Amino acid sequence: MRQALIWTPLAAFALLFTVVATGLFRPPDRTIRSGLVGKPVPDFALRPLLPGRPGLSSDDLRANGPRVVNVFASWCAPCIAEAPQLMALRRAGVAVEGVAVRDTAPALTGFLARNGDPFGRIGDDRASAVQLALGAAGVPESFVVDARGVITYQHVGYITPADVGVIRAEIERAR
Repeated sequence: MRQALIWTPLAAFALLFTVVATGLFRPPDRTIRSGLVGKPVPDFALRPLLPGRPGLSSDDLRANGPRVVNVFASWCAPCIAEAPQLMALRRAGVAVEGVAVRDTAPALTGFLARNGDPFGRIGDDRASAVQLALGAAGVPESFVVDARGVITYQHVGYITPADVGVIRAEIERAR
């Protein structure tokens, strides 16, 4: 009996170490989700960033069927990685609108020339006001908005090839 008591502190330490190590190696999901999923997009009107191209407003998102709203920037490396997937969505008939965060016209023009231009409209969100109003914590983030202007889905981070099917399915559900 006495020998068993000697090992009790070591067993307690091993148990505590296991609990702490599990928390370190499997941290909880720290993805920041928007509280607006299932709610209407906030009212906004962004001026165009590029000459000859329309800006973007909440009224644009309340018409003409579901669409993807992509919050992006020309200075964002993951935005470059997701560009082919946005082009694939566009080729599949998905309307893609852009919210350009803290960007400039020359930088955005170069970005679109190098990576493709899937956007029907691009709004200039120089102060990140719309980005924050949508509940986007960073760039890139994408939202599926139905024809009534309700956000039905949020994709945090860049869109990978595996995500294209998920987003297309979300667009179909938003119809």
